[in-house]
Amino acid sequence: MRIGKRHNADWASIVLGLGLGLTAAIFLETTTPHDWSSPYPIIVSVSRICALLGSYLALVGLVLVSRIGWIERSVGHDRLVIWHRKLGPYSMYLITFHVLLVILGYAGNDRVRLGVELWRMIRRYPWMLPAFVGFLFFAAAGITSYKKARAKMSYETWWTIHLYTYLAITLAFMHQVLTGPMFIGHPLNKLYWEGLYIGAACIVVMWRFVIPNVRSLRHSLRVEQIVNEGPGVYSVIMKGRKLNKLGAQGGQFFGWRFLTSGQWWISHPYSLSAAPTDKFMRVTIKELGDQSRVIKDIKPGTRVFFEGPYGTFVASKATRGHVVLVGGGVGITPLRALMEELDPAKEIDVLFRASREEDLVLRRELDELAQVRGARVHYLVGSRKDHPMDAKYISKFVPAFRDSDVYVCGPTPLVEAVREAAHRVGIPKNRFHDEAFEFHAV
Repeated sequence: MRIGKRHNADWASIVLGLGLGLTAAIFLETTTPHDWSSPYPIIVSVSRICALLGSYLALVGLVLVSRIGWIERSVGHDRLVIWHRKLGPYSMYLITFHVLLVILGYAGNDRVRLGVELWRMIRRYPWMLPAFVGFLFFAAAGITSYKKARAKMSYETWWTIHLYTYLAITLAFMHQVLTGPMFIGHPLNKLYWEGLYIGAACIVVMWRFVIPNVRSLRHSLRVEQIVNEGPGVYSVIMKGRKLNKLGAQGGQFFGWRFLTSGQWWISHPYSLSAAPTDKFMRVTIKELGDQSRVIKDIKPGTRVFFEGPYGTFVASKATRGHVVLVGGGVGITPLRALMEELDPAKEIDVLFRASREEDLVLRRELDELAQVRGARVHYLVGSRKDHPMDAKYISKFVPAFRDSDVYVCGPTPLVEAVREAAHRVGIPKNRFHDEAFEFHAV
């Protein structure tokens, strides 16, 4: 990582750390001896610190995936998404503890059942009902973030549920500032908390809506052609103006929004499958989710709105003279684009894993590129048992594996297998570059 980029990332970490400290400080500054005098006040006090810290982490989680350009370039989109996913459960647990503990504490003081106390709180306290509804939305987003839950739903369903995270955080805000003892009679605390919410809202609106929409209108991207690349696999060729101004590179991805019936409202992350030019960009999509199944029916001339480019899965990351590209199924598409942009002096080996011959998408293009670049393409067709993708197996095709930069893209089991193989032969993390095909954060 360059010094300038590391400097930006360090500053972002310092700001977030200071915010966490200030959030804890406003709780400590407003507590009284009475808050710790007996069991039920203690329970309520603990619930309040849980609420503050959980809400702060939820705001940080939104900011992490708000696509701020200089943070994306400094840290990398994949790492930001990982941080977002790791932070999310802590936020969810803290807010859940707040809800359970505050009900328990108040019910103990009032000597009533938990359900009765919850109903009283919803009726008596301002904005309590919206806050509780927001909690249910937040819980739904949290539950559907787990791998087993995500595996059972389409991307579109997951994406829609996660949109409610924004609404959940918004609904909780008024409840916090109007009923929280940390804010009542403490104008500076209230100003700080309002500043956090307003700042996060401005970041999300600017980087997720204003900037992408302005850039989309400026570059006037439209669908030029849909090409069938194989069973259930289609390439979308898009034409625009001055696309080189985007600074996109092969291997990166965009969030694409095709402005056609039933598709205009949802953004999908697809990687470029060819190096971008001044006028054209291309993605290659396999029919998996609700949107990908109707890609083939999109009419030429359809306007395309986009967010991006994102990701650090690019040719400029390669530092060695030999590069190994490992792709699984449609995961070969960003590698095909990246292959075009690798330094001509580098030696290239491509390992393409597929279950069936018909799954070898873009094979003709790969063969043509390999001939031009002097690269070697190894087609590994069959079961995982036949192609274990461990260090010994990969080294049979690539004897220089341990001295290479490795790029891998495909299903998570493939990525993890190649990661383990790279680790076993001593390839350091800065020479291992991966892109797993999973849901990206909203």
